[in-house]
Amino acid sequence: MQRIVPILVAIIVALVVLLSCIFVVDQRQFAVVYALGEIRQVIDKPGLYFKLPPPFQNVVYFDKRILTIDTAESDRFITSEKLNVMIDTFVKWRIVDPRTFVRSVSGSQQVAVDRINRSLRDSLNNEVARRTVSDMISGSRKQVDESVRAKVDEDSRQIGVQIVDVRLKRVDFAPEVSERVFARMESERKQVANERRATGSAESEKIRADADRQREVILAEAYREAQRTKGEGDARVVSLFGAAFGQNPEFAAFYRSLEAYRASFHGRSDLLVVDPSSDFFKYFRAPADRPR
Repeated sequence: MQRIVPILVAIIVALVVLLSCIFVVDQRQFAVVYALGEIRQVIDKPGLYFKLPPPFQNVVYFDKRILTIDTAESDRFITSEKLNVMIDTFVKWRIVDPRTFVRSVSGSQQVAVDRINRSLRDSLNNEVARRTVSDMISGSRKQVDESVRAKVDEDSRQIGVQIVDVRLKRVDFAPEVSERVFARMESERKQVANERRATGSAESEKIRADADRQREVILAEAYREAQRTKGEGDARVVSLFGAAFGQNPEFAAFYRSLEAYRASFHGRSDLLVVDPSSDFFKYFRAPADRPR
């Protein structure tokens, strides 16, 4: 029994020492192996590894995934128009050089975030100061994103960090200038609206005048055609009447007299003073009395 206890203790100690020499690297991590406070090895591939037991060697892990810096507060910047704008940003970054990261910021993510934020603010100051509010809102926004990302990435490489993306989430006016800017925008919109109304009114008058001209032309041509057709019809009527009356002159004279009677006597109140022996009444007389 006295021999078994030391053997068990030795086995346990050996297992503890063996376990302290084994470490696992996840695919989402970097593993930095320190030997007496100095970086001995950087492991970026997942798997099972061995090291010397503490205090000779120890391992520190760093996240190799893409991380996000998304602050809740907006920063104030001044455009080329001397107007204050509030810009809200986010940054995507990751560690690409663990040795440089450890030596530059002592492996602290918070220190790295502070360095990135300072570089981001300086880059945005330079970019916004060269552009107008309109450029920042729509015109050059993508260019600003890319220029800022490139500058911040260049600065962050010094601490072993890569800047994957920089985006302007929101660009807004500072409260003290919002009302003035909106009033100016409203005035500009009204001016544009008035110009378009004037242009539309002029175009409307032009279209209406052209339509009136076409209407007069169409009416004149229609009247001319109607008169021509009427003249042809009247000529045809006269020709037909002449041909018909030429075949029987007596009937023609009788028909003309009937038309004259119809035109002269419309009602009971019509009065006509004529000599009864005149030719106007020749068809009222007996056939024997009518001249041949």
